[in-house]
Amino acid sequence: MSRRQLLASAAVGTVGAAFFAAAPAAALGRGRDAHDGFRLTVLGTTDTHGNVLNWDYFKDAEYDDAQHNDVGLAKISTLVSAMRAERGLEATLTLDAGDTIQGTPLAYYYARIDPITGAKAPIHPMAAAMNAIGYDAAALGNHEFNYGVETLRKFQSQLHHPLLCANALDWNTGEPAFPEFILRKVRVGQRRGPQHQGTGEFVTVGIVGLVTPGCAIWDKANLDGKIKFNGIVEQAQIVIPKVKQAGADIVIVSCHSGADTSSSYGDALPWPENASTLLAQEVPGIDAILVGHAHQEIPQRFVRNTATGKQVLLSEPLRWGERLTVMDLDLVKDRGRWQVGAASATVLNANTVAADEKVVSLVRQQHEKVRSYVNGVVGTSTAAMSAATSRYRDTAAMDFINHVQGEAVKKALAGSPSASLPVLSIAAPFNSAAAIPAGDVTVRDVAGLYIFDNTLLGIVFTGAQVRAYLEFSAAYFKQISGVGPFSPSQLTNAVTATAPNGTPDYNYDIMGGLDAPLTYDIDIAQAVGSRIKNLSYGGAPVTDGQRFVIAINNYRQSGGGNYPGVKTAPVVYNAQVEIRQLIIDWVSAAKVIDPTVFAKVDWKLVSNGQPIQISG
Repeated sequence: MSRRQLLASAAVGTVGAAFFAAAPAAALGRGRDAHDGFRLTVLGTTDTHGNVLNWDYFKDAEYDDAQHNDVGLAKISTLVSAMRAERGLEATLTLDAGDTIQGTPLAYYYARIDPITGAKAPIHPMAAAMNAIGYDAAALGNHEFNYGVETLRKFQSQLHHPLLCANALDWNTGEPAFPEFILRKVRVGQRRGPQHQGTGEFVTVGIVGLVTPGCAIWDKANLDGKIKFNGIVEQAQIVIPKVKQAGADIVIVSCHSGADTSSSYGDALPWPENASTLLAQEVPGIDAILVGHAHQEIPQRFVRNTATGKQVLLSEPLRWGERLTVMDLDLVKDRGRWQVGAASATVLNANTVAADEKVVSLVRQQHEKVRSYVNGVVGTSTAAMSAATSRYRDTAAMDFINHVQGEAVKKALAGSPSASLPVLSIAAPFNSAAAIPAGDVTVRDVAGLYIFDNTLLGIVFTGAQVRAYLEFSAAYFKQISGVGPFSPSQLTNAVTATAPNGTPDYNYDIMGGLDAPLTYDIDIAQAVGSRIKNLSYGGAPVTDGQRFVIAINNYRQSGGGNYPGVKTAPVVYNAQVEIRQLIIDWVSAAKVIDPTVFAKVDWKLVSNGQPIQISG
């Protein structure tokens, strides 16, 4: 297979294949006279989330999913090399739109177990891979702050390219906490090698980084007093003119913020979480935006700027290194300045190529070390526990998480004024594939129950707030009459390929009690807001004035999901303990998981008071 055939086969969909069929490398790019035009190619990744190799650490097997996607920067490296060979190295820029150092046991291990900030200071495997690929710049994502500013700064120091974030500002001075932008000079018509010297003329490309301001909510404990954020559009209105004044002919924004304007945190901040479309509409001077954060596949989208009428190109390459964005900007000269005459984009599928052995070899030792870590036995379980049905049935797996969280908060509150309050806990069904086997239990098994790097807090709620919280969570379900049997897809408003704006599973919460059961029915025949029935604690109805301590994760407590009451509730515990590690430590200490100790039926789905039958 030729390089062109490889790229055409990697392009997603018929439009993607036509992208290469209709755009031969010599048509506008690296060898053509500067007076006729020049093609600048921008390659992009986003939300790689600690994926270097095509590996599922929780399954200890090669990664696969229903669509047979492959993941990881090692495969991205192969696609990048092919594109550079096709378009010309000097006519190609490679960018990333953030969320790099969190999301897999590999990333966790080098942040917490053998941290890059430690005495041995190993290079982060994501830094090693990105350096080998040769990125020109990357934007910060919100998950870059999960392990604290010190870890992020160390990661930043290990990279060969700049980390950009124009709207992350020093807490006290308001000055940029990270570089706002860089300028890259690209020689028109240049190819590597003395026989291809180009025209001697340069195009100056400004590259800007922006991140969703939701960082201020989700990592409040790590950022308060250190870094604050401005809105994406508001900061871009300040920065883009500076980039143009600095000499940029072309402006590309790497923006860690989704394309479809929305917020998971409601009105907790004055700026939306997902603002890339607003950015294109409202800020003049931008030519293209590499979009991140939303984990969506957007090969090509054009958004009209309301001030200039110009069409701005957007592209988002899904997540985890599953896709590589390719943006072709065909540049022409107008009154002595280069500008975009035409633009197009597509995405390449990483499952069409082999991994780059150079990248694989760089991280092989670290990969094997992490495999050994996650496969280490830490205890045993007297029975199997699965999270597969946790979205619509009470399961021992969710009860286990709530038990560990509640126990940790109760222990921490001993001797405090809140020690006498009953403890409740909330958990969300993050990972339907998670399972604890009967018999030996490994770190991998336990970590699969809790795949996010959240920390644990304790807040105080009234009984009325508990009810309001559960009513909000119950909106996850559709309004349906009858007792079924129903399939799970008939019951829930979950995100699916056909319902991308549904409720993510991680925004559906299950609540349970520690020392006594908290029980309730969710009547999905009723309208949203009137579904919680028979709410009791210890067998007695919960009253509005009762007070409880709620074990809750930092994402939820700081506004993630926009649940009511959590942001203003008194905080009585916040030791910045990671929940996943807390569960691993619990199993390591207890040695035996016995579901009969904590598993109970706390809640069920009903329709007009009658239990619902569920097929699945």
